[in-house]
Amino acid sequence: MAAPVSSAPRTVGEIYRDYTARRAGLVRALTSDVEEFYAFCDPEKENLCLYGTPSGSWEVSLPAEEVPPEMPEPALGINFARDGMKRRDWLSLVAVHSDAWLVSVAYFFAARLNGNDSVRKRLFNMINDHPSVYESMVDRKQRENKSGVDNSVKSKTSTKVTRLAFFFVMQRSSDGKMKNSRSAAVEDGFEDDEEHSETLCGTCSGLYNSNEFWIGCDICERWFHGKCVRITPAKAEQIKQYKCPDCSKKSSRQ
Repeated sequence: MAAPVSSAPRTVGEIYRDYTARRAGLVRALTSDVEEFYAFCDPEKENLCLYGTPSGSWEVSLPAEEVPPEMPEPALGINFARDGMKRRDWLSLVAVHSDAWLVSVAYFFAARLNGNDSVRKRLFNMINDHPSVYESMVDRKQRENKSGVDNSVKSKTSTKVTRLAFFFVMQRSSDGKMKNSRSAAVEDGFEDDEEHSETLCGTCSGLYNSNEFWIGCDICERWFHGKCVRITPAKAEQIKQYKCPDCSKKSSRQ
């Protein structure tokens, strides 16, 4: 059973961050963690629900025992239909229900925003800036299919180099500064958009796009849109070791 909400978000910013974190967890369950998620949804078990958590993780568990529940509940009994449908159709159904649940949770919290229509409209627009869970899942599948075709004509050596370049790209530029960003990978010809399409921004949970500037935290190893952490390519060139906002706060407390 999902843990109760200990501190409900009370502002547009807090509700939005709660939404993006829960959304990130659900996207991960239906894409990069899909095999683990599929195994959890055993039809022989009781009614199960897929939850996205405020920490950005996901869990499959029984629904809340409270009646009425403390907050909106996701679709009940998703495991029962798993073996009676094509896998793709079942995952799509779970994704659509997950989108409906995310919106219902966000507006459950937003109902307490002092009846301000303009504030709720702002929240609506912020949420709509993100692709839905269903869209993210379909996009990931299409990228994987395309990657499968492309990889058939690539050498194993080339693929290995691409992976290493993504995870360990700490190239020195001609002036000796460290290039600690996605742009460095692109400049050096190592970036593989399909290979890493599951990467999510640590701030807004948006999916990776090679047309945007990203930067990686050297402490927690998460990736961020440059615009989300207010880092430009020029500024990144001057940073020897980048700490994301969360890691910077932790360092200041120690």
